[in-house]
Amino acid sequence: MASEPYRIVVVGGGTAGWMTAAALVRFLGPGFAVTLVESDEIGTIGVGEATIPQIRMFNAGLGIDEDAFIAATQASFKLGIEFVGWTKGARYMHAFGEVGRPNGGVPFQHSWLRGRGEGVAQPLAAYALNNAAALANRMQRGLARTAAMLPEMPYAFHFDAGLYARFLRDYAVARGVVRHEGRIIEVLRDGESGDLTALRIDGEREIAGDLFIDCTGFRALLIGETLGVDYADWSHWLPCDRAMAVPSARAEDFTPYTRATAHAAGWQWRIPLQHRTGNGLVYASAHLSDDEAAGRLLANLDGPALADPRPLRFTTGKRRAFWQANVIAVGLSSGFLEPLESTSIHLIQSGIERILKLLPGRRITDAQRAEYDRQAHQEIDRIRDFLILHYWANDRDEPFWRARRETPLPEGLAQKIDLWRACGQIVREEADLFSEVAWLQVLAGQGIVAEGYHPLADQPLRADLAEYLDLLAKLIAREVAQMPDHAAFIRQHCAAREEIAA
Repeated sequence: MASEPYRIVVVGGGTAGWMTAAALVRFLGPGFAVTLVESDEIGTIGVGEATIPQIRMFNAGLGIDEDAFIAATQASFKLGIEFVGWTKGARYMHAFGEVGRPNGGVPFQHSWLRGRGEGVAQPLAAYALNNAAALANRMQRGLARTAAMLPEMPYAFHFDAGLYARFLRDYAVARGVVRHEGRIIEVLRDGESGDLTALRIDGEREIAGDLFIDCTGFRALLIGETLGVDYADWSHWLPCDRAMAVPSARAEDFTPYTRATAHAAGWQWRIPLQHRTGNGLVYASAHLSDDEAAGRLLANLDGPALADPRPLRFTTGKRRAFWQANVIAVGLSSGFLEPLESTSIHLIQSGIERILKLLPGRRITDAQRAEYDRQAHQEIDRIRDFLILHYWANDRDEPFWRARRETPLPEGLAQKIDLWRACGQIVREEADLFSEVAWLQVLAGQGIVAEGYHPLADQPLRADLAEYLDLLAKLIAREVAQMPDHAAFIRQHCAAREEIAA
């Protein structure tokens, strides 16, 4: 190994920058030097407060104590996302974890589809442990206590993204990440290769590097402004291009789930934290003005607003390349998908994992760039399709929603819907973040009817099928009944300094 360390420069702080820096310093050896450049004058987006269960693996990989993390970030637990009003008068939960159990090797949805047709099945939610616990405001960790056949209950978190970035900053700096404060005034490049060589920041300081990670948010200073990588615009599928965000006082209804409520031109999020509730309205500016959005958001809070609504502008899409020259884009600089399924922080995490797996030496190869991009494109495309499904499968009357139904679907998504409708089958594709069970809950929850099911589901007698379904629902209800209240669970194990109310 060369005597000089391999220099990795993370450009931009916030959640993306400090997650990246923390992971690099944790997993790379002494032959690497990690530097982060950020400016306190530049704000961060900071609305990515809801996560999916993979964040637990990231924190565990860093050796972070979960209870300490929850207390430091004013976090609460998250068992799923409730969708309200995406079809008329309906609500359903996309809950984490399993739904039912396979019966004779046949995925559960086939038994449920047969049972529903024969009048012996309850709504799908009755067979999901996370769904039942979420709606009862209950929480527990670890294995089921009342029945060995029940699965472990997976969970994620709601947390304050600013506090999380600060928590990781302290972690990273304590382990050797060098932080430079200042605005970047010039990006220096090699005249022959086009690679970046250094950043000049105010005060005439130069930060040299071998590999640069662009965490500069929507600006995309390195991957976009400097290297000129184009942006693929997905507005024709996902036309919401604005968000209005505001915190409100902590609600009495302290739910262990996120809520996404549809409105005439988009949807509203609700994210309960220990010290406040995060709220935001996502909307299409072609159908709703900023003033109307702010008024609608403030009128639909379940507690007093703690600040004025903050507007955000975005274009849904992705970079046509995520790794160009010696720059890798992570976070918003690589693309943006609205937070409907809480995937923003996960996309940061998966980008970091790819960097570690495909980490180049002093010579970066085209093959490494190509494989990184192949994986990143597949992942974000699959997530895009999952979000489009929510919008397309609606029966609302407003112009915004009618246009969503009438917009042609990506080919892969159309095929997945056709397969479900024909025979109740769901196939998980390569790099699909969402499991078959996740697709099942949205397909069924938004009223897309499967006209058939696997023929093996017909083998049990009707009475045996009814008994099987009834037992699953009763076991779940019994397990949930002994769980502690969500707020009480946090008070006991991981409350922030200002203890939450009962």
